[in-house]
Amino acid sequence: MNIHEYQGKQLLKAAGVNVSEGYMIKRAEQAEIIAGRFQKKGGTDSWVIKAQIHAGGRGKGGGIKTAESIPELRKHVGDMLGMQLVTHQTGPEGKKVRKLLIEENVYHAGKSSVCEYYVSILLNRATARLNIMYSSEGGMDIEAVAEHTPHLIHREEIHTGLGLQQFQARRIAFDLGLTGQAFDEMIRFLISLSKAYVDMDASLIEINPVVKTSDDRILALDTKIVLDDNSLIRHPGYEKMRDPEEENDTETEALKNNLNFIKLQGNVGCMVNGAGLAMATMDIIKLSGGEPANFLDVGGTANARTVESGFRIILRDPDVRIILINIFGGIVRCDRVAQGVVEAFRSLHHVRVPVVVRLQGTNAEEAMHIIKQSGLDVYPALSFQDAAGQIKKFI
Repeated sequence: MNIHEYQGKQLLKAAGVNVSEGYMIKRAEQAEIIAGRFQKKGGTDSWVIKAQIHAGGRGKGGGIKTAESIPELRKHVGDMLGMQLVTHQTGPEGKKVRKLLIEENVYHAGKSSVCEYYVSILLNRATARLNIMYSSEGGMDIEAVAEHTPHLIHREEIHTGLGLQQFQARRIAFDLGLTGQAFDEMIRFLISLSKAYVDMDASLIEINPVVKTSDDRILALDTKIVLDDNSLIRHPGYEKMRDPEEENDTETEALKNNLNFIKLQGNVGCMVNGAGLAMATMDIIKLSGGEPANFLDVGGTANARTVESGFRIILRDPDVRIILINIFGGIVRCDRVAQGVVEAFRSLHHVRVPVVVRLQGTNAEEAMHIIKQSGLDVYPALSFQDAAGQIKKFI
């Protein structure tokens, strides 16, 4: 589950990680109130205004601005709220900016007085350990750093049972070239951050940049956090952080129907049960000359209603030219799937694309009987090869 930057910073701050101070606003008139809060705390008249959308590249798209006065702050806030922000991650349609984060500008004394670093934590599934990736080249596209100066990217693996050790945190701080107070601050920062990753059940924490300020403080200046959806039962408050307006409508509907759905860019819609079979199905689609339009796993407890919902979701995609339903009935019964397909056809009245159905396993014969008796215009397949041949006909 993606969350906004301001939400990520709230979680990190609660976990003892130092973050840049800021406030989220939804209305333009709130900007001066926030500026007043900073001034009362002795801050300078210099602020950063950040668009809050679930996409990177905001700065290049005009989604991050600096204001050096109240009138300038007012202007930027007025311009940014409601704008359609286009970045390399949003696609040409962009995303509407409904929220802004206003922070005190840590660069107000000059950029040369601030050092920027990159730090991220994610799970290395190959080793079953956490992987801290860090670089002294923060504030830049880490992909570009990896491509052109890979020697500047370092990694440290953390044993999930032991957590980040002092000697590891010291090694990272040393590699980043820190000394004195900043060295000690970075050690505390990293240990708190790694603990927060585990406690929050995060899938990713990326901070770019982590900054060393002119007075040697270490702060998370820009954060991206992805939470593991499977852990939400342990964190009741996290569900409230979900922003439906930032999520794909189709994926939101799939979530409500307990479907694992990911939109892709292909032309063959697929409905499968089980992640392994889904991956194999997508391979068959590609080998047949098509491209998968989605990943849709109905799971092991699918029923007719679940299948009908999945069918509707796939048909929403105007790029889909054929649908492949590939179900192996282990826990899920094939006749339930077949009944869902029949009900979906009848409720939708007109299905605009051909449908290939492969049902094998529990109650497979009953399932094919249901489909044949329905009189639906579907194309049965007994094997992967049969399914591939049917796909080739329509691509």
